[in-house]
Amino acid sequence: MRKDVRYPVAIGIGGADHVHPGRRGALGLCLFPGDGDADGPDTCFSYGGFAQFRRRLAHAEGFDLGEMIGFGGDRPWAEVSTEVEPFLNHPDDHSKDLSPLSPLSPQDCAAVLPKLEAILGQWTSERRDSGMERHIKNIQRLSVVLRVCIQKNVDLYFG
Repeated sequence: MRKDVRYPVAIGIGGADHVHPGRRGALGLCLFPGDGDADGPDTCFSYGGFAQFRRRLAHAEGFDLGEMIGFGGDRPWAEVSTEVEPFLNHPDDHSKDLSPLSPLSPQDCAAVLPKLEAILGQWTSERRDSGMERHIKNIQRLSVVLRVCIQKNVDLYFG
């Protein structure tokens, strides 16, 4: 993470307790541990980049994210069996009334991490283009963030 870049402030449940200080100014989304450490790890995306990343994860799990409820389709999440469901089936922006995004619990992070690492192993063994390289870097950064959430027993915030 470049320390000279300012990222958006996360609005979490409980207000200022869950704001990741110093991350302001860019449009997009950052995922970070709710430990209050402004210098801690995070992973940030443009909204479009985050959508592409999640579509690629869903594809790795054998389904099209665009078919799912909440992503333009009508397929219920109960029909999909994947450990990354808590991460994929999560809003990536605030609702119309600007209510805060709910975080993922440390337990959700612990459930998601092994599958992300398995997908990373698949992706690194495949022939790669520049888009895949970006997704590999994203999954590596996200894995670091998830590990911190698990180790510190804190939520993963989307902001």
